[in-house]
Amino acid sequence: MPLEIIYQDDYLIAINKPGGLLSVPGLGADNQDSVATRMQLINPDIKIVHRLDCHTSGIMLLAVGIKMQRELSRQFHDRKIKKQYIAEVRGQIKERQGIIDVPMRGDPDDRPRQIIDYQQGKEASTQWQVIDAGPESTRLLLKPITGRTHQLRIHCIAIGHIIIGDSLYGDDREKREPRMLLHAETIDLFHPATGAAMTLTAACDF
Repeated sequence: MPLEIIYQDDYLIAINKPGGLLSVPGLGADNQDSVATRMQLINPDIKIVHRLDCHTSGIMLLAVGIKMQRELSRQFHDRKIKKQYIAEVRGQIKERQGIIDVPMRGDPDDRPRQIIDYQQGKEASTQWQVIDAGPESTRLLLKPITGRTHQLRIHCIAIGHIIIGDSLYGDDREKREPRMLLHAETIDLFHPATGAAMTLTAACDF
């Protein structure tokens, strides 16, 4: 299945990853289909720069060649790349916006789950604001300041509102949903070859 390409030049590619597709191959023969394997069939020089959770859709950046990969990885490390996500969560949120500062770490007894840990967890921060609120759910704009594994999923839980369809952290109700409603909509970066500021967008489909 071809991936939707949002932007492409000789140095950088941005695709719109569908929910349910791995970013990189997993363990076992049944988990080899991924963004990385599909794109490297097109060009073996294409390199993964960052990952999205399997069940998260939206923008993923890929580099053409190791030099561009290193430059984009440096931008992520230095927090020069900014991302915005759309999420639909259970319940109504009374506040209109805020910042979630909740430290996290992996759960060694139940990987790949992450847990909140105020003693040993790593710093994790997310800005959020309400886009729209219905009787049973709230649509949020999420801006991660840090980039921890499952950060947005854990931070929504931390304020008492699980992302709809989050079957890893939710109950049977979430497991019955067709997909997790979390989408990487916008990314701001500097072009790895020219240094020009760029904003790329993948429209949310829920």
